Amino acid sequence: MSDTLRFDGKVVLITGAGNGLGKAYALAFAERGASVVVNDLGGSATGVGKGSKAADLVVQEIVSKGGKAVANYDSVEDGEKLVKTALDTFGKIDVVINNAGILRDKSFARISDEDWGKMFLNI
Repeated sequence: MSDTLRFDGKVVLITGAGNGLGKAYALAFAERGASVVVNDLGGSATGVGKGSKAADLVVQEIVSKGGKAVANYDSVEDGEKLVKTALDTFGKIDVVINNAGILRDKSFARISDEDWGKMFLNI
């Protein structure tokens, strides 16, 4: 009997899954049998840019190892679209990891109102 925690038959939706911890979560869950919705806007850690490449690469890595995954590029502010992707593709959601976030590497006193607005996504 294996001591490895398994997620066979489970569906995991992970925001911010194109890089860093989100990517690590996506790969780990897939490796343990979960179907994964890889959500990522494709921007940098500072919130700049947008694209599908990061999410697509994670999906390709999961599929190349025999796993199941689908990419989603919607903002977490459009939660219904994220859920729809999971339900349309896999029929359910068992686990949600809300990992998406934006970093502003500035001192408290130097953060602009615009930066505060962008970082509010982290809450």
